Amino acid sequence: MQLTGSQLDTLKTWLTSNAGGLNDEAAAALLNAAGAAPNNVAWRRGVPLAEVSTKINGTELAGLTTGNHTRLQTVVVLINSAGGVRPELADQRSFWDDIFSGAGGAITRPALLALWKRTATVGEKLFATGTGSDANPMTFGTNATGGGLFGVSLEGLITTANISEARNRP
Repeated sequence: MQLTGSQLDTLKTWLTSNAGGLNDEAAAALLNAAGAAPNNVAWRRGVPLAEVSTKINGTELAGLTTGNHTRLQTVVVLINSAGGVRPELADQRSFWDDIFSGAGGAITRPALLALWKRTATVGEKLFATGTGSDANPMTFGTNATGGGLFGVSLEGLITTANISEARNRP
C-alpha cells in the first residue's frame, strides 16, 4: 500500500501505541488481521458481476417491470466493461435497490446488501471513514500518490516496508 507522509505518521502513532515491541513482520501480521466485530464492516470496492448474479433471485428477476429490466440490461453492459460493481459508491448501491424495489426484491436486496460488505483489517481501519458498523460501513479513501482516476486505494495489506518507513519517520 502506498502511503502519504501524514498516513505514515498515523501508522507510526498506531505502532507506538499498539505494537512497540513487535518486529515489522509481527506488526504487519497484527495490522493485516481481520478487525474485531462489530465495528469493522466496510463497503467492498469492487464486486464482479459473476458474484452479483449469484445473489439475484430468479423469480424476482422474472418479475421485473419492462423498464427495470431494460435499466438492468443497460447497466450490466456498463458495469461489465468497468470490471464490476463499486458498492462503496452510494449511487451504485441505490441503483440495485431501485431495480429490485418493493416486494419484488425482498430476497435480492438483502442478499446484495450482504455481498456489498466485508470485514476490514485492523490496518485498513486506520485510513477508513465511517463507523464501521453494519448500518454505516467504512469506506476506503484514496491518496493521489499513484495518480490515475481514483488514486491509490487505502484498501489492502500494510507491508513491512510501510511499517519500517513509518517507524523511521522523525
